[in-house]
Amino acid sequence: MWLMQPFNERSTQLFIGVLLAAMTLVTLLHVVVPAGHPLHVNAYTVNLFGKYLSYALLAVAVDLVWGYLGILSLGHGAFFAIGGYAMGMYLMRQIGDRGTYGDPVLPDFMVFLSWESLPWYWLGFDMAWFAFLMVLLAPGALALVFGFLAFRSRVTGVYLSIITQALTFALMLAFYRNEMGFGGSDGLTDFRDILGFNLRSNETRLGLFLATGVALGAGYLLCRAIVGSKLGRVCVATRDAEARTRFLGYRVERFQLFVFVVSAMLAGLAGALYVPQVGIINPSEFSPIFSIEIVLWVALGGRATLYGAVIGAILVNYAKTVFTGVMPDAWLFALGAMFVLVTVFLPKGVAGLFAYRLKRRRDHSDATPGQEVTS
Repeated sequence: MWLMQPFNERSTQLFIGVLLAAMTLVTLLHVVVPAGHPLHVNAYTVNLFGKYLSYALLAVAVDLVWGYLGILSLGHGAFFAIGGYAMGMYLMRQIGDRGTYGDPVLPDFMVFLSWESLPWYWLGFDMAWFAFLMVLLAPGALALVFGFLAFRSRVTGVYLSIITQALTFALMLAFYRNEMGFGGSDGLTDFRDILGFNLRSNETRLGLFLATGVALGAGYLLCRAIVGSKLGRVCVATRDAEARTRFLGYRVERFQLFVFVVSAMLAGLAGALYVPQVGIINPSEFSPIFSIEIVLWVALGGRATLYGAVIGAILVNYAKTVFTGVMPDAWLFALGAMFVLVTVFLPKGVAGLFAYRLKRRRDHSDATPGQEVTS
């Protein structure tokens, strides 16, 4: 079965093993090691690791469409933000005392703007199952409509990239408006509970970290199953020679649309896991600069590898945490320099370096005694 195929790949087994080991280690260092010990991982660090993992899931979603389909999406931040807003709306409806009919009070920003009732698109977000469904369906629906119009018109290359960037920019401007009912420039924040658990408790933070790790593993396996199937082979053929693939009789736009929607839903899931861990969602997540930064994660880690996207997302965001704490004004310069150096010296990213070293080691082990191995 094609869904079980990824488990037979050594790279997938290694990735899942490392992920499970990292999750277990963080859990033990947080729960077992007492506070004050040098090896203790505090709640802030657990939250930070959870944030990195949500970014890693987002990077995997981008690598799916860029690495294997050839679609350079500069708008995946929009799907990430929509999933985050769906989760934020649910968290906002958990705040406050319950009214006569069990409904929460209006969010603070709606009271400030003299709103008398919830907008129709906020209805249902007091129910967890509905909100979690919207986390996937809302970005998926946007990707379905956008992708149908774009791929049907055979918009490709740089033109498609520009249109995706225009999409996220338009959404950013819309969500900045107070009339939209999403908190304007301040966004949604001051969350208290999720599924009845206090978001400020250490146990909930650890649970969110573990849930994000599980989602990353599941998302990785899904993407690996897709790229290893016949669908994935058609996607790679479309990336490398779209016209020839069409000539062979494949309805390329259908394959593009399906993979694009799956990628958008994974990005929305990443956004939903990100929001309760950072405690806020605002229109800055729609920023085109953020979407471009996601592409840099994938490029630095290694395009068309999936695990390289995870490596790139974690490394870049860890570097961002360090730089913004020490030299906040120098971060953009450091990011640019990092991208230039990797492009010049590691065109296939960090994952490409790993693959090269592994190949060299294999060639040396297979060489006969006295035989030279050339690079």
